[in-house]
Amino acid sequence: MSAEQLAELSDLFVVAAVLLYVVAMLGFAMELAFGRARAGRAASARRVESRQPVAVGAAGAGVAVSTAEVSATADAPASAGTAAETALSGAEPPVETLSQGSEATAPESPLAARAGLVALVLAWIGWAANLAAIITRGLAVDRWPWGNMYEFVVAICFAAVTAFLVTQLRVNVRFLGAFVMVTAALGLGLAVKVFYTAAGPVVPALNSYWIAIHVTAAIIASGLFTLAGVAGVLYLVRGDGLSRLPSREVLEKAVHRAVIFAFPLWTFAVIAGALWADRAWGRYWGWDPKEVWSFITWVAYAAYLHAKATAGWRGRAAVIVQLVAFGCLLFNLIGVNIFIDGLHSYADVD
Repeated sequence: MSAEQLAELSDLFVVAAVLLYVVAMLGFAMELAFGRARAGRAASARRVESRQPVAVGAAGAGVAVSTAEVSATADAPASAGTAAETALSGAEPPVETLSQGSEATAPESPLAARAGLVALVLAWIGWAANLAAIITRGLAVDRWPWGNMYEFVVAICFAAVTAFLVTQLRVNVRFLGAFVMVTAALGLGLAVKVFYTAAGPVVPALNSYWIAIHVTAAIIASGLFTLAGVAGVLYLVRGDGLSRLPSREVLEKAVHRAVIFAFPLWTFAVIAGALWADRAWGRYWGWDPKEVWSFITWVAYAAYLHAKATAGWRGRAAVIVQLVAFGCLLFNLIGVNIFIDGLHSYADVD
């Protein structure tokens, strides 16, 4: 197969990935719309499945009650009676985790459940098409397939979907599916309509093994940051009226986990970029706009992690800081390449 045919095949795979992501988004949206409504508060999502009797009593006189009765008091306002029952039973208040919150949001409608499963399968097929687009593009140009803005955006969309699907293998986060799919579909559509670059060679500065190190780390980190950004937006719009979304505690945990994984990778990408700059241009730092905004993005995410560890900046305040950092990331990845000239102008749109 010739290079031209491989390039055309890559373009077809991108289109296929967009269509599959859109259909998967519809399936996830159906599951979210017609599934069981989420509890408005974290406490109402905590249910004890077992109804085994628990001995409660004083001075050797035991009274048998069920754990379901103890759980029922969790939804009521705190009172001296509920506190006394908790103390007498010796049970510790349950702590909601990401997996617990997800399990509590299992769809009630069989149709919604099937729609969610079909959407998940389609998301995996779309992921495979996205991967095939990257591989065939690389074979067509005989280099690492992220040497321009088009290839970079296609790779970031792949990384974002990968982060979602890999997380789904461990924890039920299908509530993020519709939003991740629409983000990936819009990103690929933007790549095709705005950033498309015909398959071909790159500038000499990119003919280095550092592209496999620096850019790959930046792509993976950007995909994880995108997942965190989606969860952060859902956190802000999650209110008592949007009961079909999981609790804010679950969404905040999803944000934090994604950033925790992504931040070291972004740190490595910034350091690797400095090493590559020294090899290509003879200096580690030159105040190039891309270098500056990469560092600003790093500082913003470091501020989020610091906010999470600081009393008074957790919850909504910390999520807002994370979204500001995500805005810096988007401007660094797209805005700098479009509006600002610099040594990284090879990624500009023609």
